[in-house]
Amino acid sequence: MTGAPWSSGVERGAAGALTVAGVDVRDLAAEHGTPAYVLDEADFRRRARAYRTAFEAAFGAVGTGVDVYYAGKALLTVAVARWAREEGLRVDTASGGELAVALRAQVPGAEIGLHGNNKSDAEILRALDAGVGRIIVDSLVEIERVAQLAAGRGVVAPVMVRVTTGVHAGGHEYIATAHEDQKFGLSVNTSSGETSPAMTALLAVLERPELRLLGIHSHIGSQILDPDGFEAAASVVLRLRADLAERSGVLVDEVDLGGGYGIAYLPGDVALDPERVAKDIAQSVAGVCQELGTSLPRFSIEPGRAIVGPAGLTLYTVGTVKPVTVAGESGDFVRLYVSVDGGMSDNIRPALYGAAYHAEVVGRTSAAEPVLARVVGKHCESGDIVVHEVQLPGDVRAGDLLAVAATGAYGRSMASNYNMLPRPPVLAVTDGAARVLVRRETEDDLLGLDQG
Repeated sequence: MTGAPWSSGVERGAAGALTVAGVDVRDLAAEHGTPAYVLDEADFRRRARAYRTAFEAAFGAVGTGVDVYYAGKALLTVAVARWAREEGLRVDTASGGELAVALRAQVPGAEIGLHGNNKSDAEILRALDAGVGRIIVDSLVEIERVAQLAAGRGVVAPVMVRVTTGVHAGGHEYIATAHEDQKFGLSVNTSSGETSPAMTALLAVLERPELRLLGIHSHIGSQILDPDGFEAAASVVLRLRADLAERSGVLVDEVDLGGGYGIAYLPGDVALDPERVAKDIAQSVAGVCQELGTSLPRFSIEPGRAIVGPAGLTLYTVGTVKPVTVAGESGDFVRLYVSVDGGMSDNIRPALYGAAYHAEVVGRTSAAEPVLARVVGKHCESGDIVVHEVQLPGDVRAGDLLAVAATGAYGRSMASNYNMLPRPPVLAVTDGAARVLVRRETEDDLLGLDQG
């Protein structure tokens, strides 16, 4: 059991127990309990370096630079933010809380971006006070608010305008972010010869002395496994940039192409290769700029899932195991329902998006024939499914340790206390040792919020 979808530090020991970076999962469970999020630190760092070096090389080859921002929404802890910065990445935040974590990690404000379609005044002011390198504005009304708040602070706010290109890519409709009928960004499309919302916003920023227009931002979706979408979106943005220069005389310095790089969730999946996508996009944007007769801007990207997703797994303990006879098109069959001690509170993606994951029994070997199983949680919801379909040993039983691969992204960051379950800890493993990055919540934590 090595290779995708598991992190590079995952191995099977002689007794069949899984080790991560040299740490036996049985020892993790004994010391820290389950459920638990387990992060392979070396794997995270390797993937961060791979994206940075691949994009720097590819864009350097066509004569421009690139910044890689770690998308904190995937998973952000103080340690994770530090790892990202130590590997040469900047940090992208999407709320005041994420900004607070990045600042606690001592990421310089200039290396932080702030996203959000509905930023509060407090969030904008905190970003201005921290000297964040860019605020990505998402609407015309936000342009006015940021300008007023910057004026009140006596500073000039560095902003990018988020646009929707109409290029749709990625998986579930809830994580596709470039189509017209959704909350993010301003459309580049026009009707009846009118100025597009995106162009209107760019011109509005240029008119405000309290704002400095850094560039244009685009994000087309998540879990994208084909670079064609990035290339198409980049072409749209670069043409918008050229149109802005023609209308205003200002050729903006930067274009952000967002993130959404897909990973392997199941055995046999092929993740998006950083070197391939970097070279393809770099060559494409160079060609578009040559065609337009404009210089190349500096670019930025925001891989989050692609760095932290494969670096993580979630460790559970099996409880109730129940065979269920199911009526199928070709006759009845038996599906084994394997209940674990977590569920949709620590990984909402299968319930929310129908996301597919892979699981294995990781505390022992088994010679039993595999059977069709569904891994489910302990919540009061029939949709509380962790893994929809997986082959598990027919002798899977209560007390077994079970691991779900590739849960580093959007597990902890989207976790809840549904049914009043405390959220699991985040453990980092490296060089044969484990440490707690975020401790397990307790019932006292939950009750401490309840004022009676």
